[in-house]
Amino acid sequence: MAPIDPHSFTESSHPLTTHVALSLYLDFNTSIIHGSALLSLSSAFSGNLSLDSRCISIDTILDPQTLERLPFSVSAEPDRIRGTEVVVVLSGQSSVLVVYSTSPSASALQWLSPLQTFSKTHPYVYTQCQAIHARSIFPCQDTPAARIRYDVVMNIPTSLSAVMSARHVRRRLPVPEEAKHLEAGSLGSSLWSAEDRVVEEFVMEQPIPPYLFAFAVGALGFREVGPRTRVYAESAAVEVLDAAALEFAGTEEMIKQGEKLFGDYEWERFDLLVLPPSFPYGGMENPRMVFLTPTVIKGDASGAQVVAHELAHSWTGNLITNINNEHFWLNEGFTTYAERRIVEVVQGADIATLNIGIGWKGLNDEMERFKDNLECTKLKNNQEGVDPDDVYSQVPYEKGFQFVFRIERQVGRTAFDDFLKKYIATFKFKSIDTDTFLEFLKANIPGIEKEINLQLWTEGVGIPEDAYEPVSNIYTKIISLAKEFKQGKMPSEDEVAEWSGQEWELYLENLPKTCEPSQITALDKRYRLAESKDYEVKVSFLQLAISSKCSEYHGEVEKTLKQVGRMKYLRPLFTALAQSGGNEEKQLAKQVFEEARETYHPIAQGVVESILSKYI
Repeated sequence: MAPIDPHSFTESSHPLTTHVALSLYLDFNTSIIHGSALLSLSSAFSGNLSLDSRCISIDTILDPQTLERLPFSVSAEPDRIRGTEVVVVLSGQSSVLVVYSTSPSASALQWLSPLQTFSKTHPYVYTQCQAIHARSIFPCQDTPAARIRYDVVMNIPTSLSAVMSARHVRRRLPVPEEAKHLEAGSLGSSLWSAEDRVVEEFVMEQPIPPYLFAFAVGALGFREVGPRTRVYAESAAVEVLDAAALEFAGTEEMIKQGEKLFGDYEWERFDLLVLPPSFPYGGMENPRMVFLTPTVIKGDASGAQVVAHELAHSWTGNLITNINNEHFWLNEGFTTYAERRIVEVVQGADIATLNIGIGWKGLNDEMERFKDNLECTKLKNNQEGVDPDDVYSQVPYEKGFQFVFRIERQVGRTAFDDFLKKYIATFKFKSIDTDTFLEFLKANIPGIEKEINLQLWTEGVGIPEDAYEPVSNIYTKIISLAKEFKQGKMPSEDEVAEWSGQEWELYLENLPKTCEPSQITALDKRYRLAESKDYEVKVSFLQLAISSKCSEYHGEVEKTLKQVGRMKYLRPLFTALAQSGGNEEKQLAKQVFEEARETYHPIAQGVVESILSKYI
């Protein structure tokens, strides 16, 4: 008996779940889902079966064949990271039926009131299950080691529609008999079949890790942008829909390039959902239905790079998945590499090199961030007793990219492309660990371990000496201009005339952490960076302004923190305010969080709370 995942109660001796059938009744008045989950196991089992849950109230657990109650227990005290263990006593069953209700504080769900939406008239709810939050929607073996197929019958108000990381089967009227299991809990068939309710059915036929389970429900509209792609957003957000359709018009070309590089696209559709501003990530690679923050719509198609990353996950991450979060680099390092290969073909080598440069600076900044916690600078790391949300960083992305790119540089692109296709074909729909990858690498590129120190790359701290700082004319020029700023020289308008957001981001990221306030205000007066529509630029500038004690930008900082919930922006701005040493900045951080807290997703709330508790 041993856990297979430091973030799950699942034991190695337990059969893994292979299919989940969910009946879900979404109650927007109480922010609760009343549900039943039929979990099918890989084999019959006798003994104690552990399930992960968080803030879930279990009504009963049944043998689905006989409908007899099965004995179960729930741990008295929730584990700080893993949540609550549910132990079901089985006697040869190969499936269990759990009847339950979620909590309004479910960490994967954000329920938005009508006033928090574009429409101002309809409510909205969406999920974010990565890394370990699926357990707050339904009891499950919430580990990527357990790959599940699923189908869902979702009961929602007739005024709304649903989308999922699954194939939509049909929209129909509810049938009273469907609620019979839920009646064992707190829901009657009269509520299920009320006149103002409708059922949406979905099915996911490919096995996915639970963190890729996703749905959103609201007053949704869409635009067609390609034969395999629709862009969805709130139907009232006409400008968002139109802008997203323009921003992501090149999606089909990216899918085609991805197929050339990595093999067939296995998921049939690649739809995009632009979520409300509170979505805590840039994008989430849910299969068939990628979730995106509205901040990636920049008006110049550069936001498509986030789409390129999520698309690349269709091969590396969704097809081949890390077996647990200690091997997260297998998802993100390969995907960052794949994203840049797609960008290189679609947008050119200069843009791909700029991306590598921004990533290189980000990786070096993360090394500084984790200088007192070097375990977090390893690719393969120990996360026992560690909340994955607390150590989320660019390390698995950028150090992982550097490792993959180091292998490519060693063997040459042609040979590496052949290796990559074989790797994906060999392990598709499987969850693997670092050692499995390394064994495959050594078997297929004999002698690679003599050319590259594989152990240093995967288990060593810091950045290996044979990592790659990019070289290109534009990259070198921007770094040179950033160095000149330190001597008091601002870039001329001619020098920045053709810069887009990425060039500015790279420039700002390479300025000193603190500058003379007069320099900062002069730079902004000339180039209006604090007002940039590109949040990468805006946040980089505001972070610099905070650390340089430019209090005149506090209003813009407050406005930004209240407009967006993306953790990529919340984390640096709240950290800069909290770390500044100034009482005014610390007070501003506390005040803004107090006022904006309810507009943030629960995951983002937890991250900001940990920042403030650490520094204030």
